[in-house]
Amino acid sequence: MDLNSLSSILRGKPHAYRVIKPPEMKNSNSPSSDFVHWFRHSSAYIRAFRGKTFVVVFGGEMLADAQFPALVQDIALLNTLGIRLLLVHGARPQIEKRLQEKGTELRYVNGIRITQSDALEAVIEAAGSVRVEIEALLSMGLSNTPDGKAEIRVISGNFVTAQPVGVRDGVDYQHTGEVRRIDRSAIQRYLDDGSIVLLSPIGYSPSGEIYNLTAEDLASTTAVQIKADKLIMLIDEDGITTDKNKILRELTQSQAQELIQAANKLKPALRITLQHAIKACSLGVPRVHLLNRHTDGALLLELFTRDGIGTLIAAQRFEATRPATIEDIGGILQLLEPLEREGILVHRSRELLETEIHHFTVVERDGLIVACAALYPYPQDNAAELACLAVHPEYRDAGRGHELFDHIARQAQSQQLHTLFVLTTRTSDWFRERGFKPAEITDLPMKKQSLYNYSRQSKVFVKEL
Repeated sequence: MDLNSLSSILRGKPHAYRVIKPPEMKNSNSPSSDFVHWFRHSSAYIRAFRGKTFVVVFGGEMLADAQFPALVQDIALLNTLGIRLLLVHGARPQIEKRLQEKGTELRYVNGIRITQSDALEAVIEAAGSVRVEIEALLSMGLSNTPDGKAEIRVISGNFVTAQPVGVRDGVDYQHTGEVRRIDRSAIQRYLDDGSIVLLSPIGYSPSGEIYNLTAEDLASTTAVQIKADKLIMLIDEDGITTDKNKILRELTQSQAQELIQAANKLKPALRITLQHAIKACSLGVPRVHLLNRHTDGALLLELFTRDGIGTLIAAQRFEATRPATIEDIGGILQLLEPLEREGILVHRSRELLETEIHHFTVVERDGLIVACAALYPYPQDNAAELACLAVHPEYRDAGRGHELFDHIARQAQSQQLHTLFVLTTRTSDWFRERGFKPAEITDLPMKKQSLYNYSRQSKVFVKEL
């Protein structure tokens, strides 16, 4: 499915598209089957996100983008799905425009604007105009809905108590501030009521002073203090990329910190964004998403597809290899059944899997079992069988099979087993490439020889560990 198709479906717009379907699906090129395929896969996320709290932050540059009305529509849609939303907007280009018109000098230190007294008026005007424009768009609600119109309530207010950045390294930042605290209880009441809370990059001190804040600081601090489930940051890039411009889909908190410490790896603006993402993650926000603001439907594509389109930063790995449990049997069966139908694997019933589940290892990706394998030891023969190695069709050709094989091999070595063997009918080349040698049935442990199915005529391969 292309990037526009998913957002078009969710917004109710007709759109022609194509998506790869599981082999058993018929009429896979019809729009109806495409929709059914997508809806089945996204429904788990729709259910899981209901009642969750997301903080979404975007710069003032977004208001000039052609995609901005569509973004606001997507935000309204998330609200109707029961997601509690707090929006934080920036206003940098609007502030700079007003300052330039007044002939006021712009000065940044360490990526932070110094807000002089004569510039504070421009900050207030710009933030106010941006807030009003966002509120106006959200007030349109969702058009073309079955009940006529889904109305969205937007709440703004003095929820942010700020303090001055002060003097740092000899630089007086004047009216530039940082978040001191958030009125969490008031915000929670409005979110509980189904309203969208909108925060502008302005804070107030107990003495009535006004401070200009950075949207990133405001968003990350707010996400921590209201215990948000996600912080979503819309940026100018596709996400964090490698030296070869490949997007890093997932980063642990420690991996993200290593990128920050690497010299000349990140653009200054992206470095600041990543620093705030790490801060939020380290202080309890489970997941932080970095998305390209120029991509139409970026929010929907990130939230309602398993792999998303940006970079996810989390305290724990998004994908993990672990021992299987009884709860994984359904996912393992989904992996094995297509291969069993093709005769590649021997059929295993649910009952048999329940008794043998302790032999299995799975690769779990955000709740989906994307690969599995089993290790059956024969300790008296210092050998073990590698069986049921399977990878989800959408996650093949990415090295998961090889990584899972290595994991199983290390598991066998830890049990002081010296030989690993497999029985296969169609994947002999794959095992040869990984050091397996052809062998005879008589080379198998006696117990396995007695279970050999001569009607399948499986080939035997052995690897010394």
